[in-house]
Amino acid sequence: MKDSNSIKIFSPATVANVACGFDILGFALDNPGDEIQVSIKDSPGISVLNQTKDTVFPADVNKNTAVVSLQAYLSHLGSDQGFEITFTKKIKPGSGIGSSSASAAASVFAANELLGNPISKENLVQFAMQGEKAACGVAHADNVAPALLGGFVLVRSYDPLDIISIPYPEELYCTIIHPQIEVKTEDARKILRQGISLKDAVKQWGNVGGLIAGLMKGDYALIGRSLEDAIIEPIRSILIPGYDAVKEAALEAGALGCCISGSGPSMFALSRSAEEANQIAAAMKKAFTHYEIDNIDYVSKVNNQGPKVI
Repeated sequence: MKDSNSIKIFSPATVANVACGFDILGFALDNPGDEIQVSIKDSPGISVLNQTKDTVFPADVNKNTAVVSLQAYLSHLGSDQGFEITFTKKIKPGSGIGSSSASAAASVFAANELLGNPISKENLVQFAMQGEKAACGVAHADNVAPALLGGFVLVRSYDPLDIISIPYPEELYCTIIHPQIEVKTEDARKILRQGISLKDAVKQWGNVGGLIAGLMKGDYALIGRSLEDAIIEPIRSILIPGYDAVKEAALEAGALGCCISGSGPSMFALSRSAEEANQIAAAMKKAFTHYEIDNIDYVSKVNNQGPKVI
């Protein structure tokens, strides 16, 4: 829905890191996603309305990722235009599938549309990154870049920001399992080692290169061999009860690979078809029942568009 003063946006969930690509790889999902309406106000300032049940927003509006991103965007334009943002969030905060990123991406995308698209989608990423910084302390782009651009993206460099879209097989599907526990991104970053061995670094570099090559060539075997994380997964997986068993179930059900989505607790698995993706979802859910953890599953194609007007 769009008129000259208001626009409603679907903003996709995302999978960041993609196993071996900590802070540099991510892709967007068709399902789930948030719905965010942005309207122009007659007076300056940004106000927020929450229409989401069981989701509490920060009391300080200036800590809201959508607001922080939109403020950065308006500051760049030198504009004091006022906006009202109405949220209907379907991506649970702390789920590991880009809840804060979906909000940040939607706000700048919607405002940019309402103001006549003065800035390209690629250049909107820098403003959405400021929302991520407010959420977890680090302005990373591996969620917000695919949320805005769709598909798979590689963040080749942060200084200067250099984002590259990666071709991928159209048949690729993703299964997401979200155990109903919360892992805050900021906390998940605090437990990471500050140094790694050269051996692990070399292994990780090989997997990143292999994954990108596999996606571009449509080589599923290479994609599967490369979906291995030698650095982050061994540490963060301890925050997810039953992680190893659920991962094994996904692989036995035919997944190309399985790992933590973002900082967790959601897990993702890639596969070749919707049928395989649904079989993998059933296997992962069954594995989680042994740990008495409620969970939600999503099966999705890779979103190739990013935000869209609804």
